Amino acid sequence: MKPDSLVSALSLITRVVATTLELKEVFACVAEAAATVLPFDVIIVERLEGADSLTLYSFAGGVAGGPQTASLDDFSPALRPPRHCAQRIDDLPLVLEPSFPADRAVLEQEWRSSLVAPILRGKEAVGFVWLGSRRPHTFTDEHEAALRPIADLVGLALEHERLWSLDAERRRRMDVLDGLLLTMAPVLDVREIFNQLSAVVQPVLPHDRLALLSYRDGGQITLDTVTGEPVADLPLEICTGGEHASGYLGDDKVISDVEALPFRDEDHMRVARTLGIRSLLKIPLRFDGGLIGALSFISSTPGKYSPEDLVVARRVADHVSLTLSHQRLAEEQRRAAEARERAAQLEERVDALKQELETTLGYRRVVGDSKLWHDVLTLAAKVAPTETTVLLTGESGTGKEVVARFIHRGSPRARGPFVALNCAALPETLLESELFGHEKGAFTGAMATHAGRIEQAAGGVLFLDEVGEMSPGVQAKLLRVLQEREFQRLGGTRPIKANVRVLAATNRELEQALARGQFREDLYYRLRVFEIRLPPLRERPEDILPMAESFLEEIGPAVGRPAAGISRQAHEALLSYRWPGNVRELRNVLERASILCDGGLITVEHLPVELGSGHPAAAGALHRSGGAVQQPQGQPGPPSAPGGDPPGAAFPPGGVNLEMVERDLVAKALQEARNNRSRAARLLGISRSQLYYKIQKHGLEAPGAATASRPAAVDPAVH
Repeated sequence: MKPDSLVSALSLITRVVATTLELKEVFACVAEAAATVLPFDVIIVERLEGADSLTLYSFAGGVAGGPQTASLDDFSPALRPPRHCAQRIDDLPLVLEPSFPADRAVLEQEWRSSLVAPILRGKEAVGFVWLGSRRPHTFTDEHEAALRPIADLVGLALEHERLWSLDAERRRRMDVLDGLLLTMAPVLDVREIFNQLSAVVQPVLPHDRLALLSYRDGGQITLDTVTGEPVADLPLEICTGGEHASGYLGDDKVISDVEALPFRDEDHMRVARTLGIRSLLKIPLRFDGGLIGALSFISSTPGKYSPEDLVVARRVADHVSLTLSHQRLAEEQRRAAEARERAAQLEERVDALKQELETTLGYRRVVGDSKLWHDVLTLAAKVAPTETTVLLTGESGTGKEVVARFIHRGSPRARGPFVALNCAALPETLLESELFGHEKGAFTGAMATHAGRIEQAAGGVLFLDEVGEMSPGVQAKLLRVLQEREFQRLGGTRPIKANVRVLAATNRELEQALARGQFREDLYYRLRVFEIRLPPLRERPEDILPMAESFLEEIGPAVGRPAAGISRQAHEALLSYRWPGNVRELRNVLERASILCDGGLITVEHLPVELGSGHPAAAGALHRSGGAVQQPQGQPGPPSAPGGDPPGAAFPPGGVNLEMVERDLVAKALQEARNNRSRAARLLGISRSQLYYKIQKHGLEAPGAATASRPAAVDPAVH
């Protein structure tokens, strides 16, 4: 053999290996080039597949045969190729055993001698180049030396083809995994599509089960969901081992056989046997740099997974981590929205409690002694323990909300909220949103979900004031609440249960609205299950003075200097007025008078003109004729003021001592009341506490203090 011939053959093979990945072309070139330096009748490239399987590529005279498969067990010990050195057999029939399929095939082809060299990748055999000749003693040591570099080049071609195939397969698998994006994009909870996820991954990474594990602060690991046969009691706690748990999930792992693990945790082995795990491929799931769980590919067959599968598994885990991160962000947004809604509800509840406090302590107190008012309260007390819808009617300002709150306090819903809504104060669209609530994006400006008054009143009472002002559209929706006990938010799709008792009020004549078609008849009869008509204040004058006293107690701290009381003529003016604005007008009048009196008695002069001018006694006090008060014929005039001047006369040159006037009035009242403090307070038009203060102020505690050495100056407004 000429050295130049071997160099030329190797150069030809090298060029082909460098320019093509097609094994068919490479092996044809190898056969052609080797034939120039080696005496063979057939050349076979044997490629190892796994531990003992071979793929045979046969070439003879440059004509390629199709690949065949064989097992090393098909070869007798004499014919089986060694993995680390060349083998030469000079006379095959002498050593072959026909009982082995490979030996029998060689004998049938009448091969007499052979030469085989291993194809190495590093120190590991990945195949063999086998030469056969029909003549004995064909091959020499020189031929063996020439075959070795040829085998190396064949190994290089096989390695190139293997790497290209791996890369192509990896790309194919990755392309398949891109379908995961379409599967997972529309969902926020990966558990909902876990079986679909498994089906997409199955062709590129076969598995018997796919499992999702979660890791929580403190080291708790739970099995959240798994494909295949159902597992009871999910999520299933696996481990609470702190750092051990984090280490278990934190790294990529390929486990060929869990039963062969040297250190086997009992919890993990219990779960492994439950799921039928023998081999396992586990990839950690991370979000925002932190460990949140793991994705496990499970097989019941040992040795199912290799490190090459990690690339595919990591891509799947990336998709799952992305979905879980979206899920967590959505969950955080949901919790934040719920927190905002709870805060809003809490704020509304605080407002409701404030209103309840005002009902108990303020101007919404149930005050009144008249029979008409007692009849109203009797009806309210009877209907309060029921769930019946109540319609409160009457003029504006008669106390309909006071009665509604009275019913609420006496009902089983007393611990629940009392939520009031004035239907006349809002336009139709805003009223509908306030009453039923709205979803985020339901209309322009709806930046967040808003719970309506019906939801805010859950477990309590919803009071609809001025219900007659509702538009027909809102009336129809309210009718559904009363009939079906459910409603929908604006922009919503799911029904919400309405756990409220409805109390309604109106100052309109709804019968006339029915006749004009402005109010739904079915809603009218739904609301008017139990009607309570509130009388106007002019029909119950005996309630005016008790209400006035109650209002003064409330108004006093707000104006800074509480009124000392109400004079007798002011009392008479209050009683004689018709009060078209009812209780609300009474309170407003007293608030104005409290400011004007600056801590003194409220007199007629402090009342609005329409009250003072319409009362005869007040008119007599205000009407002057020649500097004197006109007195009825035969009636004695009022006592003189200090200094001997009558009350209607001009002020004395030295002025009036108001402190002395007040002291004399208090002393006079105590004298007339025979020191009865309550009666004296009524005579003065002040409260008992105010009387005690003035007694101490003027030193009138002594028994003889009620008598003065000079005539008492009396405010004419008291009489």
